Amino acid sequence: MRAATRPAPAAGRPTSGPAAPGPTPPAAAAPEAAARPAALHRSAAEGAGTAVGAPGPGAVVAGVGIAVPRPVGQDELWEQRFRHHFGDSALARRIFASAGVRRRHTVVDLGAEDPADWSTADRMRRYAREAPALGHRAVTAALAEAGLTAADVGQLTVASCTGYDTPGLDIRLAGSLGMPVDAQRLLVGHMGCYAALPALGAAADHVAARGRPAVLLCLELPSLHLQPADSDTQQVVTHALFGDAAVALVLLPPGIGAAVAGPVPRPTAPAGAALELVDVVARTDPGTAELMTWQVTDLGFRMGLSPEVPAVLARHVRPVTEELLSRHGLAVGEVAGWAVHPGGPRILETVEGELALGPAALDDSRAVLAEYGNCSSPTVLLVLDRIRAGGAGPAGAPPPDGAPVVAMAFGPGLTLYAALFRVRRPAAHPAG
Repeated sequence: MRAATRPAPAAGRPTSGPAAPGPTPPAAAAPEAAARPAALHRSAAEGAGTAVGAPGPGAVVAGVGIAVPRPVGQDELWEQRFRHHFGDSALARRIFASAGVRRRHTVVDLGAEDPADWSTADRMRRYAREAPALGHRAVTAALAEAGLTAADVGQLTVASCTGYDTPGLDIRLAGSLGMPVDAQRLLVGHMGCYAALPALGAAADHVAARGRPAVLLCLELPSLHLQPADSDTQQVVTHALFGDAAVALVLLPPGIGAAVAGPVPRPTAPAGAALELVDVVARTDPGTAELMTWQVTDLGFRMGLSPEVPAVLARHVRPVTEELLSRHGLAVGEVAGWAVHPGGPRILETVEGELALGPAALDDSRAVLAEYGNCSSPTVLLVLDRIRAGGAGPAGAPPPDGAPVVAMAFGPGLTLYAALFRVRRPAAHPAG
């Protein structure tokens, strides 16, 4: 039996003030208090009888918000910036054409601006200018879908490895959104492409321990880190893949999450779709730390990406996946959706081969790579959102209630994280 959840803040509860600058929230960005889910206001006696799902961290993803800057096509990027940047190299052209990317989104207008020679300080100033508005949009959308306001949030976790500033993005957003002054904050930095999953685990732990909603924001602006031109193939691959994005999740205790999931549906997500986080596992391969790096230089952050990465991941994908699933009596063939971080085409091919997945199993990952590129930490969350919206189901149907979904992401270390979710849908309630 689950302990009673903490009720939502009273209407007069103080919230964070405007000490840190940030964008002004739109007037209708979130529902009014009267429209908040009734589950947030249940008494202790009512909450004590709430049924929960499978054992785990005890949190349901009940709202997702996505915010991206201007879109630009891969061919346009090549013609406007990278043809000249790489000296019209035939190899670079082939890498761009085979990256699996159709378009990306960038805060830097690479047709009009050339950040290759910007100092790191200039890049951080641009991050501080661009990131708050993008994060504000993503969090506002996620809260609206979950049927909450910022005043309901007990913890804000921000994951980012492409910019730093103090007061940080967490402080600025808590103030501009109007989160409570006692809301806890956590900043996850420089973990790279897998950061969403450990950050999600930490946010879920808060929800389970405190019984209060949590928000996770993953926001990355890799376009700020265009490097000076050279013939390093690793840099060509990096610049062929990465794009900018922000994704926010709202996590609620399972009893509440199942009751409120999807009250303000977005066009891309059916009402009622929610994902309960069941378990998270991690593995780091000793001795492979130099195969993937993200180094701070005088000219921004420089990516190191060895071609040996897929071979190292191949040693761990199946053992880690089987460890995660076996804890819950599941096998690979029972998984209804695979949210695999699309680090690039070879990464997806490696996972597909090691797990002996069907030809369409990673379609959602490939679709995200084509539409957004590799956006570092938000990318696996973009794939999860497609799956809950029905991308992985037959004929576009969402996975059924209780269906297992696995998310997987990779990054420096080399590190592999995997998370198990269960699809949760609210029970039908009789009219009146």
